[in-house]
Amino acid sequence: MSTKPHDLSGALERHHADCFGWALTCCGRDRMEAEDVLQASYLKILEGRARFHGRSAFRTWLFGVIRRTAAERRRRDAVHRLLLLRWFDGRPDSRNATPDAEELLARSQSSTRLLRVLDTLPGRQRELLHLVFYQDMSIREASQVLGISVGAARTHYGRGKKRLREMLAEAYEP
Repeated sequence: MSTKPHDLSGALERHHADCFGWALTCCGRDRMEAEDVLQASYLKILEGRARFHGRSAFRTWLFGVIRRTAAERRRRDAVHRLLLLRWFDGRPDSRNATPDAEELLARSQSSTRLLRVLDTLPGRQRELLHLVFYQDMSIREASQVLGISVGAARTHYGRGKKRLREMLAEAYEP
């Protein structure tokens, strides 16, 4: 399935807010990193290096492109840091890139608490819950974005919800 450039631009614009939310999740809530990943993803798409062939919903494919772009960036940055460490003869990396989640999403105490609890979940569970709850995807669609089977997605989803419920109950205990 071929998409015309103006159709593609319009589709990207329609999904931009959701894409940014997904990019934030893929980038550990680091706003600047998410913006860079999203821009790189859009560039891949508009230059034709990532093509939509219609084997899934456009949004599902788009989220997959963002996830892969974020993973590529993490790998590249890890290699870069390793090379810098070797270059500086084993001295520790001086950069401290701690994401400021409260600045980004602290609209209330409960949302901040929820984000903290979500951040402690294993990555796959956290990503799956984000796609299902924040992006309104089905478990099947989320499994396609994450590149895992539907059965594995259901398992991660169930475990993630259970753990989230337990941790929130602990956080609200007097």
